[in-house]
Amino acid sequence: MKTTLALLFTAGTVFPGMVWAQFGGPPGPPRSAKASAPQDITGYWVSLVTEDWRWRMVTPAKGDYDGVPLNPAGRKAADAWDPAKDESAGNACKAYGAAAITRVPGRFHITWQDDNTLKLETDAGTQTRLFHFGGKASGTVDQGWQGYSVATWDHQSGGGFGPPGKGGALKVVTTHMRPGYLRKNGVPYSASAVVTEYFDAITEPDGERYLVVKTLVDDPQNLTAQFITSTHFKVEPDAAKWRPTPCAAR
Repeated sequence: MKTTLALLFTAGTVFPGMVWAQFGGPPGPPRSAKASAPQDITGYWVSLVTEDWRWRMVTPAKGDYDGVPLNPAGRKAADAWDPAKDESAGNACKAYGAAAITRVPGRFHITWQDDNTLKLETDAGTQTRLFHFGGKASGTVDQGWQGYSVATWDHQSGGGFGPPGKGGALKVVTTHMRPGYLRKNGVPYSASAVVTEYFDAITEPDGERYLVVKTLVDDPQNLTAQFITSTHFKVEPDAAKWRPTPCAAR
């Protein structure tokens, strides 16, 4: 046995091609995120507002933060909401940041920017998010309303919130965001917030395709617990209804 291993070792040194051929060839380069995607979430998607109508379809009244686990600091900040002040300061997009953009009624356009970067564009607020596979957040805390997003293919659909899907969901963890609002009426999240999302495409028996986005916001500065939402979208065939609009503070 020792003699056989020694001969193989020598052969691998002198004739590496022969040894690789014997054992199936050398390992190839790692597959890109695009090539290894367990599901396709690209295309145009429109939000389905089937719940939380009063907080999503209209701007809630000042002080209406029911359902959000705000701590005293968070409630104080929400009670001080002043949309006119946001407008004058150029902060009309505070409710369109990464922690809240999926809750804003509108459309997504998801494409591959390159083999390891997904791009998500919104017509509401004309925002652009980049999901970096293999990326790592660095630099200053403020990297804009959408922060810095690190993406992976998660092995379990919905991050453990539902039954396993076909290969798993897209998991996105976003940090380094500019402080913004969880709701348009000033319910705050801070620059230190961490947003974890699971994007899961579902095809119904009738062929209709849906996208479910589960969002978990951790922000000890303003919240006593995770703020969790589940938002639904339906696929659209093309860009016929795509209507980019600017952010609105009111």
